[in-house]
Amino acid sequence: MRNQICFRVYGKYGLFTDPLTKLGGEKSSYPIPTYQALKGIAESIYWKPTIIYIVDEVRVINPIQMESKGMRPLVYNKLDSSNLAYYSYLRHPVYEVKVHFEFNKNRPDLRKDYNENKHYQILKRSLAKGGRRDIFLGTRECQGYVEPCDFGVAPGAYDEDQNSQFFGTMVHGLDYPDETGIEELRVRLWQPKMEKGVIVFPRPEECPIVRSLHKMSAKEVRMEDIQTADLLLAELEVEPL
Repeated sequence: MRNQICFRVYGKYGLFTDPLTKLGGEKSSYPIPTYQALKGIAESIYWKPTIIYIVDEVRVINPIQMESKGMRPLVYNKLDSSNLAYYSYLRHPVYEVKVHFEFNKNRPDLRKDYNENKHYQILKRSLAKGGRRDIFLGTRECQGYVEPCDFGVAPGAYDEDQNSQFFGTMVHGLDYPDETGIEELRVRLWQPKMEKGVIVFPRPEECPIVRSLHKMSAKEVRMEDIQTADLLLAELEVEPL
């Protein structure tokens, strides 16, 4: 597929929070990463308001294991006070991800930055250097690392698993006004299935369940506020590799 990259992302812990577990002040991770979390990782590698990332599929490399840790989250409505809570993290998560980008058709004002090849070259260079921003596996305390990979080549824990695994209803991602053209924030839900460690994601517009959260307006971005792909690639070409 054009504009597609494959990367390996890994870390010591991951926390892709199930929102149902946040009601009591504690957090528990989904057993697999959400579409939105993987999209956020791709945006940390390289992002411009001109493009939208589409996550195609993810491959789970390490066995799915959970570990609970006692935490003291800050209580912001009380000074010098904190509570004890248990967070359930994914332990040693490793994933291979396929993702590609498309131009944001809801931003015709940024059409001058529609340079497909140059965005792709910048994306590949940014991935080779570990991303342009910090990588997180769900939450900020779960530091992650990315590197290029060949999807499906490295051995995985579920390569020989002949049974499909189902994870129930999960959050797929969020619809933001600047990507949909609709002035509201919406959440998408779906029911993922894993086969031999691989989960194929539907496109955002193909998700079966969409719920409105609240009204929201798109953030205004002007051409003079961003650095075009032409200028950015020209700068990268003079930097030492």
